[in-house]
Amino acid sequence: MVRTLAKLAFLTALVVAGAAGLYHQQRDTTVTKLNEALRKTEQLQQVVRHLQAERRVADVIVTDQKTVDGVQKTTLLLVEYARDGTTPLPARRFTIDGNVAHVDALVVKFERGFVEENDALRGHSLALFTRLYGENQPPEKAHRIDTPNEVPEVYRGSGPAVGEFEKELWTNFWRLADDEAYRKEKGVRVAQGEGVWVPFKPDRLYTLTLESDGGLNITSAPLKGIYREALKRDAGL
Repeated sequence: MVRTLAKLAFLTALVVAGAAGLYHQQRDTTVTKLNEALRKTEQLQQVVRHLQAERRVADVIVTDQKTVDGVQKTTLLLVEYARDGTTPLPARRFTIDGNVAHVDALVVKFERGFVEENDALRGHSLALFTRLYGENQPPEKAHRIDTPNEVPEVYRGSGPAVGEFEKELWTNFWRLADDEAYRKEKGVRVAQGEGVWVPFKPDRLYTLTLESDGGLNITSAPLKGIYREALKRDAGL
C-alpha cells in the first residue's frame, strides 16, 4: 500500500510538473508571439507615418504689393530649405504681374517599397523648382528658379553618392518620364512636371511641402511677428 501511494504521489508530481512546464511553455510562446505582433505593428505604424510625412521645401512671403501704371505688382521672397527642412538656403526675390503666382517644379516619385524602407537614395520624393510667374504673365516669361540639368542647391552637400545619383535623375528627367525600363532601373514610379498656384497676400506665410511618396502642396498661415519684424528691417522701416 505504501509503495502504491508513493508511486501515485510520484506520478502525480510528474503530471503536475509536466502541466506546469507545458503552461510555462505555452505562456512563453504566447508572449513571444505577442511581442512579435507588437513589433510588426510598430514597424507598420512607422511605415504609415513615413508615407504620410511631408517635408518643408520652401517658404514664400510677400515683401511688396502695389499698383504701377494700373498693373498690380507683387514681390515675393522665396526661401528653399535643405534636406533637414529647417536649414534655409539663400533667399531669392521675384516680382510678378498680379497677385496669383504659379510655382512649377519637376517631381520624381520613387517606388513605394523604397519609400516604406526609407531608402537613403529613394526614401522621399524629390522636387526641382523650375520657374515662377504671375497670372498675367505667359509661362515663357517666367522667372527661372533652379537651373535645368543641374542638382538643385537643396540637394548639394548630401554626399557624393546622393549628388551623383540625383544629378543623373535631373539630367535625364524626361527620359525617366518616357522610358519605363529606365524608371524601373532607377526605382522611380513617376517623373512629371507639377505646379501649384494661389493668390499671394501680405502678412501671410506660404509653405511648400513635398509628400514622401507624393507631390507638391502649398498652405498658408498668418505671418509670425518675427518675420514681420525682419521685413520691416529689410525695408528700412
